[in-house]
Order: sequence, then structure tokens, then C-alpha cells
Amino acid sequence: MSAAAELSPLIVVVGPTASGKTELAIELAVRRGAEIVSADSVQIYRHFEIGAGKPSPAELARVPHHLIGEIDPLDAVDAARFAELAAERIAAIRARGREAIVCGGTFLWVRALLFGLSGAPGADETIRARHREQAEREGRPALHAELARIDPASAARLAPNDLVRVSRALEVHEQTGIPLSQYQAEHGFRTPRYRARLVGVARERDDLDQRIATRVRAMLAAGFIDEVRALEAAGYATARAMGTVGYKQIAEALHAPEFPPDDTLFDSIRRATRVFARRQRTWLRDEAVEWVKPGTTELSEL
Repeated sequence: MSAAAELSPLIVVVGPTASGKTELAIELAVRRGAEIVSADSVQIYRHFEIGAGKPSPAELARVPHHLIGEIDPLDAVDAARFAELAAERIAAIRARGREAIVCGGTFLWVRALLFGLSGAPGADETIRARHREQAEREGRPALHAELARIDPASAARLAPNDLVRVSRALEVHEQTGIPLSQYQAEHGFRTPRYRARLVGVARERDDLDQRIATRVRAMLAAGFIDEVRALEAAGYATARAMGTVGYKQIAEALHAPEFPPDDTLFDSIRRATRVFARRQRTWLRDEAVEWVKPGTTELSEL
């Protein structure tokens, strides 16, 4: 671990979408004189605004933010590149004598920043699409059973319904012939690059579901559909971010034979967002997150 990283714990605000990460990070940053480094795989791109849930101009004016709207949408950023960019920003912030706070819901990126990557190959969207189709056709446990055959250690660690991580383990084995558990055992994830403190806003599921519904309605009212039209017109239909929650559903609606009713589109985005939030909770299930009450603006001493 670098000397700079040992100065103080790196506060990392995590949690599912709509839980209040941005508000908590900003209030903490204001109180601590800190700057925020975003760990969001959509907010990092220019032009993706409403659906990305970027901080408002007023929020951006309160606290310096980094890695928001800095990358062209056709310049895809993966976890490794994010970790490199974020580490550079954190080092620069600390060199100025200030504290950095990381905030975002892309937990793979957070892990890459905190621990580095295992050396396993990158994502293969063709393989992942095939896994999704198989899960829809045969059920998620079928993929888990396949994983148990080729990588028992990973299968024992993962729930049968955890499609994202089961698919990733199968993907690595198909690409390399090496079990993901072997990559992880060799890497270990035991030497942190930062002394980190993970913090999140505790929300009951019903409360979070209501906040998701409110956010989706607000995004649609703010012109989310027009934003997607403009992005496609600008040549960003193939951008990675266009396949994320909200953008994907609106793009599909725009290309459907008949544009769906408002309530149908709202329900489609709301359901997809709730599924995404469940996946985020799964990622964080085994992590040492300090869950604070909504409205908290101070953290207890370590």
C-alpha cells in the first residue's frame, strides 16, 4: 500500500441505485473538505445525463467531482481503466492535502480500485448473451450446475440464482480453460491498495422500491426519451452505456413497431431498475459495509 493511501481510510460510498449515495457523499465531502471520485459506469460518459442520474449542477457546484462526464461514450471504459483513472485522481487530491471520497454503484469498479484485478480475461458479450438466453430457457440453476461441474469452488461460493457472477465464472473458464477460483486464489484479493471504509445508506426494500419509482417518473418527466433520441442521432446508439438500465428500455421502445404507452414504458424501466438494485445488493452482501440511517451527515470515529 502506498504511503499516501495510509494517511486516512478512503471512504467509499456504496449501495443500490436510488438509495441516496450521492446525497450522502456530498454531505460528507462538504463537512470534511473532501472531493468526490465517481465510480459509476454510466456517469463517467459525456452526454448521458438524465438516465445516468448524474449530480445536478447545484450539487456539482458544492463539491469538486471527478470522473463524471469525462469520457466519450464510444470510448468504452472497463474496470481496469477506471481503477487506473481513479487512482490517479485520488493521488492528486491527496497531494493537494485534501481527502478523496469515492462514490458509486458499480461495485466491480470499486473492487478493482481497492484490490486490483485477478488477471482473468475481460468480458465477452457474446458468451454473456448466450448465458442469459440459456438462463431464460432452462433456468438459472442450470448454469450453476454447469459451473459446479467445471469449477466446484466457485459454485460453492455463489448462489444458484446469482446469474451475473455465475456467468462470469463460466465465461472465464470458457475463455481460458482455467477456473475463476484458481485466478482468485492466486491473486488472493488479500492485499488492499487502500485502507478503505465502505459506507452506505440503509433502506428498507419497500422504501427503496418507492424511491426507484419516483426517480424513474422524474427522469421521464425531465426528458429521458428525448435524451435517448438525441444520443442515437449523435451516433451513440452502439455505445456501451446505451445498453444500461433505462437507456436500453427506451431505445427498444423507440425502435418498436408502435411506441408503448407511458405507463408501460415506466413499468419496464422500473422493473429493470429493481432487478439492477437487487444485483447491487448481492454484490455487497458479503462486504463489510457500514450502513447508516438516511439523513446521516457524520460518521463515527474509527
